[in-house]
Amino acid sequence: MSLDTVRTDLAARAPDLSVIVTTDSTATVQLAAAVHGVEPGQIAKTLCIRVNGDEFLLLTRGDARLDNQKSKAAFGGRPRMLGAEDVLRLTSHQVGGVCPFGLPAPLPIFLDTSLRIYDLVIPAAGDTHSSVKLTVERLAELCGGKWVDACQLPG
Repeated sequence: MSLDTVRTDLAARAPDLSVIVTTDSTATVQLAAAVHGVEPGQIAKTLCIRVNGDEFLLLTRGDARLDNQKSKAAFGGRPRMLGAEDVLRLTSHQVGGVCPFGLPAPLPIFLDTSLRIYDLVIPAAGDTHSSVKLTVERLAELCGGKWVDACQLPG
């Protein structure tokens, strides 16, 4: 069902983009990077976060981690990652397929500046076996273009 909502959303807002469905799982950054033959950083992971009662999405590099100090500064409070039930409620996507497309209701979406190093990124597409390839600029355009510096790069 979630894959269908992503396809419907992209058909309406970005008909030039197509969902890639694979036989191998893309449910984790490492699996997705292996399936697509890219660096883990090019997998655009979608984090579901709550700060001071507000829920939103943050897209970041697959190999980046949420940084408490940076995210407090960016979002005005301590970030809390949402559990699987809240993620499903908020996005209609199961963990492993969470993406900023096909959402049941509008949500604030932020993009971490760590993504800017890449031209092409690959977020999930609503399912543990689906993804979409697009430029960082196009991803930002489709997600509202709100950039923040909230993550730490791998050491």
